[in-house]
Amino acid sequence: MKSVLRRWLRRLAFALLLAAIFAAVWAFAVEPRRLVVHRETITVAGLPHLRIALLSDLHAGARFIDAAKVRRVIDTINAESPDLVLLLGDYLNNGRGARMSPPLPPETVAAELGRLQAPTYAVLGNHDWWFDGTRIAAALRAHGITVLENSAVEARPGLWLAGIADAMTRKPSPAAALAQIPPGAAVVALTHNPDVFADLPARIALTVAGHTHGGQVRLPWLGRLVVPSDHGERYAAGHIVENGRHLFVTTGVGTSIYPVRFGVPPEIVILQL
Repeated sequence: MKSVLRRWLRRLAFALLLAAIFAAVWAFAVEPRRLVVHRETITVAGLPHLRIALLSDLHAGARFIDAAKVRRVIDTINAESPDLVLLLGDYLNNGRGARMSPPLPPETVAAELGRLQAPTYAVLGNHDWWFDGTRIAAALRAHGITVLENSAVEARPGLWLAGIADAMTRKPSPAAALAQIPPGAAVVALTHNPDVFADLPARIALTVAGHTHGGQVRLPWLGRLVVPSDHGERYAAGHIVENGRHLFVTTGVGTSIYPVRFGVPPEIVILQL
């Protein structure tokens, strides 16, 4: 009886070892290289029917995000034929975290983003400002991308985009952005860090954000181990509705600090309103 038990325990230990090896290979070598298109339809009162592409946390120049991967991301978005593209920050790796590819200058990344075929609007993230926010914004604008920082623009007749500054490195001012928008107009807010959503007024029908990477690791039963948010998992990923206000957080494409993803594949989001 004891010998049978020992044999089963050895088999169990071997199986657990294989599972751990597989999980490590998947997390550090396979999943970070993937790219999925996350399509989701949401109903938001007052907004027109639109297909909006969301791209965040590219972290170009970090491990797994070389120039070829950036081109693949842009080509994938163009193939979806969205009406608008909203870029939600952290375009470059600022040196934090492991690298596999050589550093990519902002101008190179902006040139790729400039190939997006739909009208494109952007905000900057914390990594952009840690790198050189002024230079990154100038590079994006040079390639026809509208960069918003506590400011607003009419993207379509009656539809306004309010770009709110990053909550970690800047001073978000929703009031400054909304002051530029006529009363009664439909408003979509874009920002990098979703933490600002808790204090946004009901006038903003939909807010879109990135930053969290969905925690990068989401384990069975244990969930997301670390979410870089003051609200824990409240705004970690996906579609959140609070008091009739809508937020969508994309888990992004790249990685930060550790080049790992598990249960949270790199994504481009296509929102069908």
